[in-house]
Amino acid sequence: MKKKIFIISLIVVLIISSVSICFASSDIPVWAEVSSNSISDSNVSDTMLAAALQQSQNQTSNLLKTSNSVQTNPLNLTCGGAILIEQNSGEILYDYNAHEKLRPASVTKVMTVLLIMEALDSGRISLADKIPCSENASKMGGSQIWLDTREELTVDEMLKAICVVSANDCTVAMAEYLEGSEEAFVTKMNEKAKSLGMNDTNFVNCHGIDADGHVTSPYDIALMSRELLIKHPTITKYTTIYMDSLRDGKSQLVNTNKLVRNYEGCTGLKTGSTSVALFNLSASATRNGLSLIAVVMKAETSAVRFAEAKKILDYGFSNYQYKSLAIKGNAVGKATIGKGLKNETEAVFAETYGLVLPKANSQNIEQSVEIYNNISAPITVGTKLGEVKFTCNGEVIGMVNLVANENIEKYGLGTMSTRVFTNWFTLLRA
Repeated sequence: MKKKIFIISLIVVLIISSVSICFASSDIPVWAEVSSNSISDSNVSDTMLAAALQQSQNQTSNLLKTSNSVQTNPLNLTCGGAILIEQNSGEILYDYNAHEKLRPASVTKVMTVLLIMEALDSGRISLADKIPCSENASKMGGSQIWLDTREELTVDEMLKAICVVSANDCTVAMAEYLEGSEEAFVTKMNEKAKSLGMNDTNFVNCHGIDADGHVTSPYDIALMSRELLIKHPTITKYTTIYMDSLRDGKSQLVNTNKLVRNYEGCTGLKTGSTSVALFNLSASATRNGLSLIAVVMKAETSAVRFAEAKKILDYGFSNYQYKSLAIKGNAVGKATIGKGLKNETEAVFAETYGLVLPKANSQNIEQSVEIYNNISAPITVGTKLGEVKFTCNGEVIGMVNLVANENIEKYGLGTMSTRVFTNWFTLLRA
């Protein structure tokens, strides 16, 4: 009986192999054709499509200036410069002297914390690591928790001190631990700034104490704040603390950002002030799915700093809404796969995507799904299977790719033989 099964299996393998070879000779390019219900022949111009594609693929290295951006200062801000952006899309909603090069003071630490979080998320360091205090770090002055060269704090404790009370000594200790010296760490800060498109920025130190040439702008602070919040959202565990303590309760901490306590939905982010820089703030908040970042620089007093940040955030929450259009990984439909070990697979959104809309905008947004025909195996995770275009009044306003979420092998002599012999071996063992 087993001998007969073996002979039948060999015959089946030969037949399947012959069929596979025939099919293989008629392969066509994966993207040669699209489904008959494609909207690629619509009246949307190439320029419009290109603009929509650029917007949908926007990354944290740039902010989008759109028709929503207000630049005439109707809020009558008195600070040196300010900006309001929507966190997810990066869209600029209010722009007042946004590229004015000013001294950031301790808002500098947004970049310091960003690099610390990158080191944490990459596994280079852990929250439990003990950080020593150098003589240099202990003598920083300004905002501090009076680190002693004989003590060590964990990364978790250091982050708490930096985010809550803007501790300069902890900031320098972390910089030295990560790169060997503050100077080397500052080099990394400037490299990161350049990669994010922070063209108004030059860092001289990691803490923000006044120094010649140490400048940035509201726009650039918004860039690095957005990068921190989007790529490392767990930072809000620290930036939303209002009161806490260190050293077994002996060192009390009270957040320098008063909005954490008295502004609904506040998620952070960082204050800064010196006699030269005056009063600065990067403030973030989320309400009803809308996440905003407001930056205020060179306000005359601390009270003005918080009042103008509130005014900007209130403006954003009163006038705008965020509409989620695509969630990364959500399935939209199924794609037919030719010459594969499976004949179909789910087409899922390649990225999360949404739009900021004025609350007064009652126009409906429609989506048009296009899944390609004549897709042939092999397929890997991330292979493009189609796209979804979002339109408003016939105009394309966004586009998201549809991709595969699994691997599908192409059947042929090798794969089919392996499958047959695997089944045969399993049958013999039964």
